[in-house]
This record gives sequence, structure tokens and C-alpha cells, in this order.
Amino acid sequence: MRSSLLILLFCAGCAARVVTPVPASAPAPVQASPATPPVETPAATPPAQAPAAAEPQATPAVSASGAPIAMPSPAEVAAVVTAAAVRENPCPVDAEDEDDEATAATDDEGVSEEGEMQAPLAPAAPSGPVYTADLSDEALTEAWKKDPATLGSMSIGFVESGRQINSVRVPDDKDWLVVSPDIAYGTQETVDYVAAAIRAVRAQYPNVPTLRVNRLSTKDGGYLRPHKSHQNGRDVDFGFYYPTAEPVRERERERYIDVAMNWALVRSLVVNTDVQMILVDKRVMKVLYDYALSIGEDKVWLDSLFNAGFNSLIKHARRHRDHFHVRFFNGRAQELGRRVAPLLALQPDQNLMMYKVRNGDTLGGIAMRHNSSVVAIKKANRMRNTFLSIGRRLVIPLKGPCTHCPIPPPVQLPPRRMPPQAEAPALVNTEPAASGKLPNPCTPAAPAPTPVAVPTGVPSGLSTGR
Repeated sequence: MRSSLLILLFCAGCAARVVTPVPASAPAPVQASPATPPVETPAATPPAQAPAAAEPQATPAVSASGAPIAMPSPAEVAAVVTAAAVRENPCPVDAEDEDDEATAATDDEGVSEEGEMQAPLAPAAPSGPVYTADLSDEALTEAWKKDPATLGSMSIGFVESGRQINSVRVPDDKDWLVVSPDIAYGTQETVDYVAAAIRAVRAQYPNVPTLRVNRLSTKDGGYLRPHKSHQNGRDVDFGFYYPTAEPVRERERERYIDVAMNWALVRSLVVNTDVQMILVDKRVMKVLYDYALSIGEDKVWLDSLFNAGFNSLIKHARRHRDHFHVRFFNGRAQELGRRVAPLLALQPDQNLMMYKVRNGDTLGGIAMRHNSSVVAIKKANRMRNTFLSIGRRLVIPLKGPCTHCPIPPPVQLPPRRMPPQAEAPALVNTEPAASGKLPNPCTPAAPAPTPVAVPTGVPSGLSTGR
């Protein structure tokens, strides 16, 4: 009897130790430690009075066998994620850049001279002037008050909302024909760039016909019908080079132009000037690109000019099948315009602001809001009547300083996109570097400049003395 009772008690103890198996897919139950007090919700305990011990404690993960699992550190997780991202995209692009490229992919196809957008603002520039370092703030203020002409050309505002001061007319010359002298005014830098680019073509092709230089800006800049740009002396319209001096009036101009001379002009603009962009029809672009490739120009360099999306220098534009629209950076003129903007009230004749006409505007209402007059606005904009069109930019004479006028950012000229030096085929090295490391595809090689004869007196691309 006693032995049966002992066996029964032994079996009862075994039954008490039986553990129900847990499926591998189900989470393992975790019991709270008796030494750890229960965690109260934030709503029950104010943050200021919550004890430090009440913070939730991390529970170590355990395997099915009960052994603790070693979790990777945050650095190890980040390294794995970064390695995967690099494999997926070896040259990462910021989210803002992706948006810009997606926008440019659609905008470039339909860019026109009448719909040119303001250039994106440059990154934050170093404090202080860069291209007008020879003028302190005091010297600039004194010169502006006493004799503004001594400062030289100034590009005020933006290309689609601006004007110019101390402009220069493109001179008559045997190498080009000024088509409309009354609207052939630009900054000194722009006029110098026009001469340098055309004369470089003449040096390469001595028998090249005279090039037609069409519209730039009016003497004082501002709105130039029917354009939205051509306002502050940095835009120029060039005709095409044809086999003869007389332009061809056919619609398909790309079939009649002298491709070699026109490519020489484009190349000269890129190499000899601080060109911001060149607008032309995509059919002309294709002819120029194919020709440049056929004569041995570097394809990577050509693609950076023609096929780089938003960063292309040469872009398609509607209604540009018969001319080039060229826009230049003006290091000194733009920087002077930016620095003089707060001083405009010191010269009443130059104290002007730009205004974009909106729906419902009248000339009298605009004059009243800006403390001006209808007569002054009409005179400043060469208006024959009071009719206004929505979107037009008006020059508004002011009677006091303008505290809300937009001012462009400090000028930062990008380096010129010089073509790489051509190497003979036998000297091209196709072997990897001696170290065995392959070049980084995300780091473009710095192109070596090609020596080009530039006329004396032409400003260089990165000079800080302008």
C-alpha cells in the first residue's frame, strides 16, 4: 500500500513538470520579473513625476531552445542597409535632386523663350563680394551716389524680371551684323563674350560669312515685347551660319545651315565664355550633336552639353528653329546689381521695382499701391495706352526705398565645361590602374582645358577681379 502511494506521488510530480509545446511560429510567452514593477501608461503618470524605474526595459530575444539570441548593433544594421543601397544605386541622388530631374525631364522638352523659368538659386555663397572685391561697401555707396557711370555695367534683378544700368551696345563689326541696333544693348561682359565667340569662329574659318546678331535688350532693359527674358542684358539671339551671307527662309533650317560653322560657334561659346545655356530646336541639336561626334569630339563631353537633362547647356526650345538663344553668366555685372539694389533710392532716376501684372490689376491701382503715378509708369515702360496683359512685367518708379523687392543670390560662376584633351588611339590606356582599383563611377574626372586663342581683354571664366 505504501509503495503504491509513493508511485502515485512520484507520477504527480512528473505531471507538474509537463510543459505544453509552443509552435515555432508563435511568439514565446515572456513573464515579467517579480523584481520589475509594472509599467504605467503615460496618461496615468505625468512625465514630470514618473519614476526612472518605471521606464520599459528591453527584453532580450530568446531562441526556441531558450538560449538568448545575439542581436546586431545599430551600426551593423546601418552597414548592411548602406551596402544594399550602394549595390542598388552606386551613385545616390538626393530626393530633391530626383524631383528636379523628374521635373526637368518634362520641362526640357517644352522649354521656350516665352516660358523660360528663373534659374535655380545657387548654393549659399561665401560672405562678402566675390567678383567685385575691389569695391568695399563704402566705396560702392560713394560711387553710386556721386557717379554711377564709373561702376560699369550692372545687371539688376532676373532675366525675366529685371533691367540694366550703364549698358553697352554691340558695336558694328565686319565679323557680325547688328540687325536691330536699338535693342542690341547688353552688359559689358555680354558684349565682350559676343565678340570673343564670333572672332574665334573667324579664326578657325577665315571665309566664314557675317553672323547676324539679333536681339539683346533695350538700353535700360526691362520688358521687351514679346519676350519674357531679354530684360537685364544677359540674353542674346544669334542667327545661324549659312553657306552664304543671306539667311535661308525655309522652315527646316537644319537642312540648310552650315553645320561645321554652327558647331564651331557653339563650341566657342562653351569654351570662350561663361555661357549659362543655349536654347535651340531639338532638330538643330541633333544635327550639331551628330556632326560633333563624327569629327571626333568626346562623347562624354558632348552628352554633358546636350543630354544631361536639367544640367545640359544646350536645350530644346520651341520657336528656336532659326536662331540660338544664348544666356551668359555675368560675374561682375550681376554681383554689382545685387549689391546696388539696396542703394537704388539714393538715385531717384534709378529707384525702380519690377511688378508682375495679375488678374484684376489696373494701372491706376498699381500706381496707388506702390506710391507712384500712371504717367511715370507709362513712361518707364514705353506704354502708349493703359492696357495691361496678365503676366507682363512692369517697371514701377518708386518714391522711396523698396523693402520687399526680390534680390538675386550672390553670384557663383560654375567652371567652364572644357572638352578633354584628345589622345591618339595608340596612347589610350585601357588597362586598370596599377593599384588594381577601378575608378569610382560617381566621381567624374576633371577635364583638362584645351588651349584656345582668346582675344586680349576678354574676361576669363573664374577671375575674381571682375
